[in-house]
Amino acid sequence: MTAAALPLHTADDGSAPVRRSRAERQEIVLDTAERLFSARSSRSVGMDELVRETGLGKMTVYRLFKSKDDLVGAYLARKAATVLSYIDAELIRLEGDPRAALLSVVDAVEKDVTRTGFRGCPFTNVSSEYDDPQHPARSAAADYKFELHMRLERLAAEVVPGGGEDLAAQVHLIIDGMYLSGGLLGPDGPASHGRRLAQKLIDAAVRDATA
Repeated sequence: MTAAALPLHTADDGSAPVRRSRAERQEIVLDTAERLFSARSSRSVGMDELVRETGLGKMTVYRLFKSKDDLVGAYLARKAATVLSYIDAELIRLEGDPRAALLSVVDAVEKDVTRTGFRGCPFTNVSSEYDDPQHPARSAAADYKFELHMRLERLAAEVVPGGGEDLAAQVHLIIDGMYLSGGLLGPDGPASHGRRLAQKLIDAAVRDATA
């Protein structure tokens, strides 16, 4: 790798410049995008502002992401990977107890919607800003929803053999409802009932399956 591929950055204390790898520069851009998009919206943040906030050069940022559309898609794709990795870790931790694992996903959602500064589901918020179904943000959001549903369906099938598809769809609807309600009405609104509703649905599905 040549020096040209590792742009210099002068440290804040005036010491020798720091060389950053491509991966490190990508993280800086994505971290900056997440901060700005979360505080406002992706459409309201222009690339010039984002470049200034990164502290990187304009050409450097555009070498990493050819367009703002690509950057928005990459932002959601990284967030999806983070969320799904957390869920997968929970599934491994609770292996052998699919009911607890299924509820742990809802617990994670409840924790998310009650955190300070919550403004709604980022996948829904950002993807809704773009009409083109082929837009990278729409594609990344759809991929995330699909992957999430596959995990819910796998767990639900273990909880209720033969009835997992319906249970997974119901739990998924609860999750989406918690995000929507939590973003609009706050954590003390209908979103606060999501976890109890999921538990009741799971218990009812188990009773029906064993009746």
